[in-house]
Amino acid sequence: MSIDRKIELLAPGGDVDSIKAAIAAGADAIYCGLDRFNARNRAKNITVDDLNGILRLAHNNGCQIFITLNIIIVESEIPAIVGLLNKLVNTRVDGIIVQDLGLLYLLREKYKNLKIHASTQLTTHNAGQIHFLGKLSATRVNFSRELSLSEIKELVAVAHTDNILTEVFVHGSHCICFSGICYLSSVHGGNSGNRGRCSQPCRDQYITPPEGANFPLNLKDNSAFSFLAELADAGVDSLKIEGRIKKFHYVYSVVDAWRKKLTDFQNDNIANTDNSILHKVFNRGFSNSYLKGDINKDMFIDNPRDNSALHLSKQYGCSSDAHLQRAKQQLYDEKTDIINDVQSKISRLSIKKSPVTINITGAVDAPLKVSVRTSDSFFEVLSETHLKRVTAGGNESGDDQKKTSGALEYESLLRFFQTRNDSEYFIENLEIEFLQDDLYLPFHDLNVIKKEFLFRLNGSKRLIDPQAVPELKKHFYEKKQTNLSVLISSPKDIHICDGTDADVYFQLPCCFAYATSDYAEFFQKNTHLVPWFPSILIGEHYDAAVEFLRRLQPQRIVTNNTGIAYAACEYEIPWIAGPYLNIVNSFSLVCLKEEFNCFGAYISNELSRLQIKRIQRPDDFNLYYSIYHPILLMTSRQCLFHQIIGCEKDRIDSACLQSCEKRSSITNLKKVALIIEKSKQNYHSIYNGSNFLNTDIIADVPDRFSSFLIDLRRIATETCIDASPAELVQFFNNAIHGQADSIYKLHEVIHPSICNQYIKGI
Repeated sequence: MSIDRKIELLAPGGDVDSIKAAIAAGADAIYCGLDRFNARNRAKNITVDDLNGILRLAHNNGCQIFITLNIIIVESEIPAIVGLLNKLVNTRVDGIIVQDLGLLYLLREKYKNLKIHASTQLTTHNAGQIHFLGKLSATRVNFSRELSLSEIKELVAVAHTDNILTEVFVHGSHCICFSGICYLSSVHGGNSGNRGRCSQPCRDQYITPPEGANFPLNLKDNSAFSFLAELADAGVDSLKIEGRIKKFHYVYSVVDAWRKKLTDFQNDNIANTDNSILHKVFNRGFSNSYLKGDINKDMFIDNPRDNSALHLSKQYGCSSDAHLQRAKQQLYDEKTDIINDVQSKISRLSIKKSPVTINITGAVDAPLKVSVRTSDSFFEVLSETHLKRVTAGGNESGDDQKKTSGALEYESLLRFFQTRNDSEYFIENLEIEFLQDDLYLPFHDLNVIKKEFLFRLNGSKRLIDPQAVPELKKHFYEKKQTNLSVLISSPKDIHICDGTDADVYFQLPCCFAYATSDYAEFFQKNTHLVPWFPSILIGEHYDAAVEFLRRLQPQRIVTNNTGIAYAACEYEIPWIAGPYLNIVNSFSLVCLKEEFNCFGAYISNELSRLQIKRIQRPDDFNLYYSIYHPILLMTSRQCLFHQIIGCEKDRIDSACLQSCEKRSSITNLKKVALIIEKSKQNYHSIYNGSNFLNTDIIADVPDRFSSFLIDLRRIATETCIDASPAELVQFFNNAIHGQADSIYKLHEVIHPSICNQYIKGI
């Protein structure tokens, strides 16, 4: 097959050397983080001072630069993020990668010149989510890594209909969890993945489970090297390489391999299959099974460390210690050669600001001419009015003030034309040899020249005045009674709230298409139940959920999926943003209300008391918070039992998703347990050993929330509950109505429990 369009090769840039390496290897674009607000805090990242030199270098080499601001932004950081955007908007950055809904809203409202890219942290995997992001002016989306080629092809078609470009990760680490909804690092170490601080506890060693895997959650790396033709046929616009914490020689090697393959494919339609270099740099083994739609046991590897030496030793015929040592030595020698070669290449690339020479000429009754020469351009700017001579008593019109403000002298001109600190250029020479003495030009006309001068230096892009932090109306929280809401997932529990005014939410499954008619009938019979939609709804399951919404027309829903949020908005169904949409600031609330007619939102359980109190809700908008729940640490499309207790099947099929019900656990070397659960019509989930219980918020943040949620789904963890579900409902109901002894009773009957995140925050 052949294609008549260019496919972008998008490379990681964790530091300046890696960015240079990506440029040297032929990347079309690079995504890199600044030293704040990005989802790879462990990378060295770059400074704002570095940025413009990087932009100049990249653009001179036909390469774009995308800045990652892909974390959730807490309220106290809004002024700092606005200050940063005020700088970025006057650079030539080619895109901003974003996760936070509030930041998406601010960019769309205040910074229309910046192109918005939706981060993989937004877990984009269905058509409705693409429409949702398109409504927020996203110009490209990065799909979830768990999708198959057929699923990607369908979503690419939807995105292109909305004039949105698409990215697919084609090389690098695979997460065991859908990105953006993993809380394992946050709960267990206080290092939130949604804040770029993931400590990767999924790759830790665990006490050996029955199946014998010491690293039971560790996946092989992603490699779509053999799937280029299929990705091109799917219409994917950008091939994205993961690796912002990798070193420069790794970046160069991987980008170079992909560059050669793309070039061969696009020029001659030759299927270059030489991926040997990919096995010689850091890897955990490779798999493309998600793309193939074949989610199988072979995707795991029981070693999170570099697999390159082991791979090479197997090429020698076996993996004995002698062969392994020989392979290590060979790789060391080859890596040394690669490092030296790449260092030689990148040493010739400079991110220093480009020098500018300015030659100013002029004579009486002629325009002032400013000639500007950079390393790669030359242009001239003329004043709109003619120069006048300054006389001893002032200027020719006798205005002394104009003499002091507009006289053309070397020092004043140098200061006047000095570029901004964040410019790509600096003035190396200012020449006024052919400027007559004692000439005058009004400040207004000088400013016109300077604006044109900066406009031309900035790639013919007008400078934009800084935006102030948008003011939000301070909401006065009237004293009111907060009510109780209860989440269930079993028909056996639909009456546990009888006799109370509690709202009852019913959890719908991820694999919704397998029982759509059953759920429609169930909700028609139980009209008091509120549908609660999960985070993940892929393909036919999303379509079935939308059709369910259209037919049922419920009075209200809760959704953790923005695709369902978009559909609810289209059908004018009141909806509440669920706790897994990671809402942590006021502008996210404004975004949801103004753009999607949202009824209310759950505030993220990752926030501390102080972080919650800073959030301002819009008028006629409800806030919700979960005070008790089993802690969902992650959701995975992979079968998590392969490595733990084993399974008679080697791969997941539709029967697994429909009917499998299993439960097991693993324990890390710190003796902390994780609960592995698979329920019917759902993907595999990992829960924390101890449930979350936070009764302090009832008194800490009074009158803020419309409802407190308790999750009474039948999820067995290590938390013991010495009360019936109906008794728990009564205890919680009494607690939020101010009965202190009920709070004491709750902590007595629910044990152990934790609320670490409420104490520490993010």
